Amino acid sequence: MFEVVPAVDLKAGRCVRLRQGRADAETVFSDDPVAMARRWQDSRAQRLHVVDLDGAFAGRPSQTELVRAMIAAVRIPVQVGGGLREIAHVEMVLEAGARWAIVGTRAALDPAFLGQVCERFGEQVIVGIDASDGRVAVDGWTRVLDLDAIALARDAAAAGAAAIVYTDIARDGTQNGPNLWSTEAVAKAAGIDVFASGGVGSLDDIRQLATVPELAGVIVGRALYSGAVDLGAALAAVVR
Repeated sequence: MFEVVPAVDLKAGRCVRLRQGRADAETVFSDDPVAMARRWQDSRAQRLHVVDLDGAFAGRPSQTELVRAMIAAVRIPVQVGGGLREIAHVEMVLEAGARWAIVGTRAALDPAFLGQVCERFGEQVIVGIDASDGRVAVDGWTRVLDLDAIALARDAAAAGAAAIVYTDIARDGTQNGPNLWSTEAVAKAAGIDVFASGGVGSLDDIRQLATVPELAGVIVGRALYSGAVDLGAALAAVVR
């Protein structure tokens, strides 16, 4: 099954979307993230993607109680990321009820940590790979490493991660269409579930991604909030 996963990005207690990951390019879509989580569940989403943006920039979870309230308000599983750079941070979001914890920056910078977190939490770990021109970006997308996204995808799979979220940061929040080529390359290399993220602006974008057999799904943010994509229509369009 190809999943269409709504994104709920949290900043200062509100539901926002950033453009290309820039904190100064913020659009607020709701002052009630808990209600937004319920809205997507009621629209038949099968999971939620929640990111603590304050945590991503601070390097540690910053909105755990809000995340806990969101998870408690819905029945569908929730994956949570943003600033999870220690084993204790991962434990924190899993204890809050998340089905999966998304690790990004530390997993890219520290292969030993990637191995440790996957060994300890196994099927509850998703590795977030954020890329600029195929290179991995870290620290809230403020720094690009000399590390190939495909290499990190293979490392994540070898370590035992449950899945990968691959984001092309040049496309994120733009609604200009996903980077199909790089997303497909990462999905083929990984050999585990990969969720595409970044750039979706239409139902056709989602249909196109759904034709990639290696992809498990797509995470959609701004296009859902702006009305460019209707979640129900998207779910109906990608039934494999």
